[in-house]
Amino acid sequence: MSSLHPSEQPTHQNTQDEEETSMLDPAEAEEEIASDPDQPMDSDPEDDPTTAQEEIQLQNDSIAHFDGHKDSIFCIAQHPLYPTIVATGGGDDVGYIFDSTSPEKEKPVLPASYESTPQTTEREGIKALYKLEGHTDSVNAITFTLPKGEYVVSVGLDGRLRAYKDTSNAQTGRTWTFIAEAQEVEEINWLIPCPHPQYPNTVAFGANDGSVWVYTVSAEDETSPLTIVQAFYLHTASCTAGAWTPNGKMLATVSEDSSLYVWDVFSEAAAVRLAGAEGGQQNVVGLTAQDQRFAVEGGLFSVAVAPTGAFVVVGGAGGAVKVVGLPRIDAEPSVTKGAKGAGSTSKTGGGKRSGGPTGGNSTSASGQAGQILASLQAQNDSIETLAFSPAPLTLLAAGSVDGSIALFDTAHRFAVRRHIREAHEEFAVVKVEFVRNDQTGGWLLTSSGMDGVVRRFDTRGGTAAAGQGLVGEWRGHRGEGEGGGVLGFVQGGGGERIVTAGDE
Repeated sequence: MSSLHPSEQPTHQNTQDEEETSMLDPAEAEEEIASDPDQPMDSDPEDDPTTAQEEIQLQNDSIAHFDGHKDSIFCIAQHPLYPTIVATGGGDDVGYIFDSTSPEKEKPVLPASYESTPQTTEREGIKALYKLEGHTDSVNAITFTLPKGEYVVSVGLDGRLRAYKDTSNAQTGRTWTFIAEAQEVEEINWLIPCPHPQYPNTVAFGANDGSVWVYTVSAEDETSPLTIVQAFYLHTASCTAGAWTPNGKMLATVSEDSSLYVWDVFSEAAAVRLAGAEGGQQNVVGLTAQDQRFAVEGGLFSVAVAPTGAFVVVGGAGGAVKVVGLPRIDAEPSVTKGAKGAGSTSKTGGGKRSGGPTGGNSTSASGQAGQILASLQAQNDSIETLAFSPAPLTLLAAGSVDGSIALFDTAHRFAVRRHIREAHEEFAVVKVEFVRNDQTGGWLLTSSGMDGVVRRFDTRGGTAAAGQGLVGEWRGHRGEGEGGGVLGFVQGGGGERIVTAGDE
């Protein structure tokens, strides 16, 4: 704060003259307003806290919430045997396991801000059963292993894979213990459990360098609780998504380089001398952008395998969808005992093996394996998510960044059954998944988007379905450009309960 020297100080007389000159004569005033010391000063509506609070008032349709994370929740998983046990991972570098059980059962469970009627008091959040610590960057994928959920595995942008064992009585998912971690890459993009019945507690993940890894988790093996089963290196850009065949014998992966590879992870295709799996080559299908019929400028971002295992579908930039035939391996799986160790590395074949099946009476049918069966495009922007309806239905759902969902009929040359153009208005569709419930017949489709809304559609009927088949929606997450959105959800247990992961 500056000060004036004595010679610069104005005189009292000068100040008084200036004040008298600037004063308004009361007789000249048209109206005199009495001052009120209690009257607040005028303020901009944007600065009014009451107004601001009204602007962020959200509809709340949930009956319970978990708010342990301090940043966006990037991933969510559900116990395969106990659907109320849920695991999450977020941008705060940690994960949580909690029981989503709530006092009311007639409504779906959706996170923090979800009530139809405003509440006068804040509802208490669900308490965590266990906190997953140890990552040094965002936890962006998490899963329970199959078939029993004996382990939780988390991966992150720090390149770490960390495994935790269920140590509760009868393995009900209520107490957990960290057992081991591994790090082979800089960043991990996705993680999925393997459904192969002869290879329990096995997971696969894809990395930013394009590599694909398969691990088996076993706490009983004290020397190597995390064992590398395979590692593949044929993608030349970030590996963006992966999907197992229903029997768990093959793994399909896609990349930003617009390539698709289907890996013979456990060497069962090679054991029956399936074309493409011999000579040490570990991929039974391989398509890249060098084939102009398959090229997708901008890359591939999603992949799903048909329930029959007959073909794989990939989605990419610009709304491109490609359908590719798969080889069939029809056999009882066989297992090599004591399959361990680093094994040999084959850069030519793209695989590093630690063992696998060596026998069995497998048979195979190549059919249209590796052939492009269809090229589809019903949407205008990237296909971020794909899902098949459970048999006997033959629907494929594709969710796009343009906010739409397209339904294709796989039994009728992939004809467009319905195009829900504003499924999530103009905001990206993040996930689509059919409800697996014998009573509903598998025709209900659940979706989430960056608009912060979860919706459910009845997929029966064609394009003339009333309201495009919308049967319900649940709101509460911030969205619509407000720094929110629903980044994932789980709906196991027949779809009666939905638990969502929010970007806010």
